[in-house]
Amino acid sequence: MMISFAALFLSVVLLQLSSGGVGPLDALVGLESGFTRGQVGLLGSAHFIGFFIGCWWAPRLMGNVGHSRAFACFTALGAIGLIGHTLIQTPYAWAMLRVGSGICVAGCYTVIEAWLQAKVSNETRGRAMGTYRMADISASLAAQFMIGALASVEVYVAYNILTLLCCASLLPLTLTKSSPPKTPSAPRLRPILAARKSPLAAAGVIVAALSAASFRMVGPIYGIEVGLSAAQIGTFLAAFVLGGAISQLPAGWLADKFDRRWVLIWFSLAAMASCGVTVLIAGGGTQAVMASAVLFGFTSFPIYSISAAHAHDFATSDERVELSAALMFFYACGAIAAPLLTANLIEIFGPPAMFAFIAGGHLLLIIYGLSRMRARPTMEDRTPYVYAPRTSFIIGRLLRKDRDRRQK
Repeated sequence: MMISFAALFLSVVLLQLSSGGVGPLDALVGLESGFTRGQVGLLGSAHFIGFFIGCWWAPRLMGNVGHSRAFACFTALGAIGLIGHTLIQTPYAWAMLRVGSGICVAGCYTVIEAWLQAKVSNETRGRAMGTYRMADISASLAAQFMIGALASVEVYVAYNILTLLCCASLLPLTLTKSSPPKTPSAPRLRPILAARKSPLAAAGVIVAALSAASFRMVGPIYGIEVGLSAAQIGTFLAAFVLGGAISQLPAGWLADKFDRRWVLIWFSLAAMASCGVTVLIAGGGTQAVMASAVLFGFTSFPIYSISAAHAHDFATSDERVELSAALMFFYACGAIAAPLLTANLIEIFGPPAMFAFIAGGHLLLIIYGLSRMRARPTMEDRTPYVYAPRTSFIIGRLLRKDRDRRQK
């Protein structure tokens, strides 16, 4: 079992190293090739269109061909999407290729999480989930640091390296001797469930998507506009991820101790403040810009998990899988719109427009949160805060038992 887990986690690391680098690399290479900022934003939106398709399609494909073949199919789509960048350099062709890479990311994570869900027991769940989250976020950090190295080599070499990493993610999962588990049924996608259980949580995950997708997909444009070099762009994006990772412990403690609606509102206020600080110190040098990225990640990253925890307070155990999928649907919708909107705002109004847009989203969330507090009282019997990765529609299968076990 431990060897099986190690294979899963190694596939996660390789997949993150591949997929985590393509967005910033596309932005840097695209701008150098004459793409407009709006066209670079389109690439980020195309990725999340593919992500949504992959989340929906993956459980169904697993049911038809099994885990290993489904993983191979999605990896092939990702490799095609990456290597295709070297054959044609037009924004709309790249957007189609990014749809393929988005399908790859969502599909591969769905397979990995379905496999992990079938292998864990109540005794191993906590350690397995902790290691899974650590592997995912550590590889995400490493992928951002790779950007500087990739930006310093020829374009075809950079995309070939990412393609090799994507193909390498096939090896651990397909070579493991552990037998594949039974295929889980696809969760019903009922967005209305999230809106009915907690309208505030649905709004919260949309705002979380506006923050994260804008920063990770359009952040390289902002970084270049404020004077960062290509090598520093990766550190800038890694600083955001690092801030988000650090915030999980204090966010969880606050969300479990106080009314989650107030915690959500205060984190949104802090995110608005960090947007303002980021804009004000943009000309203060590289270290100031990096520090502002850590602060922005710290204040905005927990919004999704706090919103999800609040929604699950109103759900039964049987509803948790579908509720997690519904929240992911709203997140995907926000993430599809955000990069295109943000990039065009930067094109028209300049770099500060990105953080003005994000701050505006958090302001609306604060106003809506205050109005919802008057609509119904808080729940006394609450589920524990759980860091919820935004990876697939079936992540709720892993988190459901984790929430139920910790609640008891």
